Amino acid sequence: MMIREQIEEKLRLAFNPFHLEVNDESYKHNVPAGSESHFKVIIVSDFFKGERFLIRHRAIYSELTIELSKIHALALHTYTLKEWSVLQYAVPNSPCCNSKKTQQLA
Repeated sequence: MMIREQIEEKLRLAFNPFHLEVNDESYKHNVPAGSESHFKVIIVSDFFKGERFLIRHRAIYSELTIELSKIHALALHTYTLKEWSVLQYAVPNSPCCNSKKTQQLA
């Protein structure tokens, strides 16, 4: 099973999210092709009601202990359903850190 799939499965079981996206953004970084090293998670769950972002992130980190030992970066966007609707279902874009790709996109 791919790391992305492992992350998605664990988060679905632990947080029963309304919305979950696990995006492999490794291609945006200076890593070999096929690397699974950089991920962006967007998760919307009732679990986060009344919790600060630090607590939300710690809860996710505790679920992904094994996966975190295998990857370089994990960007977390954690929301309640109300926060998600205020954002109109949009989150910030991740930067493209691969200098070759950045030059190609310019």
